Amino acid sequence: MTAKAITRASLRDLAGRRGETRADAPEGPELGPEFWAKAERVEPRGKKSVHLRVDQAVYDYFKAEGPGHLTRMNAVLRAYVDAKGQG
Repeated sequence: MTAKAITRASLRDLAGRRGETRADAPEGPELGPEFWAKAERVEPRGKKSVHLRVDQAVYDYFKAEGPGHLTRMNAVLRAYVDAKGQG
């Protein structure tokens, strides 16, 4: 994805766009009955609130990227767990 394709929008803006698609958006593949026969409902995992002490430099790095720094930190930890095959 190029930087030109990235836009910012408020939650209010996004709520008004429900059901809209871009005119140039490609069609997705047909999923067919085989896909749906194997489909399973998966409930999202819950989150656990913890107190975590991290190095100041680590915190500053993620915080400098703006809002969502804790979510990004969790994503890095999730990727590590998944790479280890424990997730």
